[in-house]
Amino acid sequence: MVSFANFLNIFSISELRKKIFITLGMILVYRLGAHIPVIGVDVNALHQFMQEKSVLGGLLSYIDLFSGGMLKECTLFALGVMPYITASIMMQLLSMTLPSFEQLSKDGEYGRKILNQYTRYLALVVSVVQGISYAFLLERNNFVVDPGWAFRFMFVLSLSVGSMFVMWLGEQISLFGLGNGSSIIIFSGIVSRFPTDIFSTIYQVQQGLVSGAVALLVFAFFILIAACIVFLEKGERKIPVQYTRRVVGQRVYGGQSTYIPFKINVPGVMPVIFAGAVLNVPMFLAAMLSEKFAFFKMISESMVPTGLLYNVFEFILIIFFSFFYTALVYNPDELADNIKKSGGFIPGIRPGRKTSEFFNYILTRIGLVGAIYLAILALLPNIVRMFVNVPFNIGGTSLLIVVGVAMDMAAQIESYLIEHRYEGFLTSGRIKARGAR
Repeated sequence: MVSFANFLNIFSISELRKKIFITLGMILVYRLGAHIPVIGVDVNALHQFMQEKSVLGGLLSYIDLFSGGMLKECTLFALGVMPYITASIMMQLLSMTLPSFEQLSKDGEYGRKILNQYTRYLALVVSVVQGISYAFLLERNNFVVDPGWAFRFMFVLSLSVGSMFVMWLGEQISLFGLGNGSSIIIFSGIVSRFPTDIFSTIYQVQQGLVSGAVALLVFAFFILIAACIVFLEKGERKIPVQYTRRVVGQRVYGGQSTYIPFKINVPGVMPVIFAGAVLNVPMFLAAMLSEKFAFFKMISESMVPTGLLYNVFEFILIIFFSFFYTALVYNPDELADNIKKSGGFIPGIRPGRKTSEFFNYILTRIGLVGAIYLAILALLPNIVRMFVNVPFNIGGTSLLIVVGVAMDMAAQIESYLIEHRYEGFLTSGRIKARGAR
């Protein structure tokens, strides 16, 4: 159980207190952007369109979930952080394929700064393209008060500037706050819809539109999924490492044994976020072309969260990005070389190339299990929604992001508390803290 005294320990550490306030301040600024509308749009007509059962309306409602309702309101931050995430995916793919970008990725802090700057420029291009597409979509469906190039220019400029500002907020959170800034921004957008979903569900139950038993069963199912995520996120494979004893002068170095923890889910929620960002592009294009071509209409009907084609592609993309992100986090050759230079070895494994092959083997096996688990958990709520009328609009992707980001922030806070000899506010933290004493 979490005691109130242990929770107050969070504010006793000045550095941690500063990081929390910076994170909350950035989230507050981001949420204030939800109330700054872009001029020239008939918001009421757009609301009605997104509530309809049409393919395009359903798609916009799905994308709106990640923006915290800003897309539906056509606010300044309607695009959110998704252009930056899309640009990050493209830059990471380029850094693995183009020699010049690959060299920059290996040039340490200088190379990372250059790649980050390229990512920002690319994010601006993506936001402009998405803004233009959204402007033409609004005009074609008669949601614009005074259509024309003046509206298009101001609309695209507003959304692009808003997207760049959201990107800056995310970077400030990553540098000075808690957790990954992009994940925190998406997390706050999803969580902001929870009160609306709860009251909407209560209203539907009171009106007899949804059975109370069904609502409770669905709610219990989502709680169970969240519990599974927490349980499996704690799973890890510990690789023992033994260090040889060295005598330098009159001092003895090494001789101790430790371990390298490989988590079941190394990349966390990033593969889910990446998969959602990539799927938004074909979903949007198919929905727009479905009005003119029958072939794309069939595709767009399947490219919805409860459609077969969407779930198949999301499953494949989550597995792909899980391996892709794991390769970015862990380099078996570099890890084996560092252990060898430090005088360490894995019992039963030769240092050097054999150790690297062993790491690659372990990461492949664990990565496959973690990727499949992540994909299944992301798709389970979508599958349930195929057969049950879920009274609130939250999918597996959203649930994984919310639980994953919350666990990451809790782990960081816990590490600060234990580092400063405070008792953690989680059970695992208290055990570790007592053991450290």
